[in-house]
Amino acid sequence: MSEDKQERDVYVAVADPTRRKLLHLLAEAGELPLYELTAEFQMGRTAVSKHLAILKEAGLVTVRKVGRETRYQINAAPLQEIKDWVSFYENFWIDKVSQLKKMLSEE
Repeated sequence: MSEDKQERDVYVAVADPTRRKLLHLLAEAGELPLYELTAEFQMGRTAVSKHLAILKEAGLVTVRKVGRETRYQINAAPLQEIKDWVSFYENFWIDKVSQLKKMLSEE
């Protein structure tokens, strides 16, 4: 894991479609309170809060208190670990396709 305070595996955190949608909403908006995030789902505040807690444990969201309201922001830095992993296999497949094209052109 890349962050010192990161307690949950980033892959586990983004494995759930609800959490991926939460990250997408936060990436587009920059910062949102719980009630606005909850309005985007067919589930209650408690369920959305649990998903946000998992994202927070993975270091993917940060929170900021404004009065009595908690606002959430995306922290995309832990996603670099996933990007690096995918990039390795992207390069692997680019190389394999290149080798296949070369073999086919030689025939």
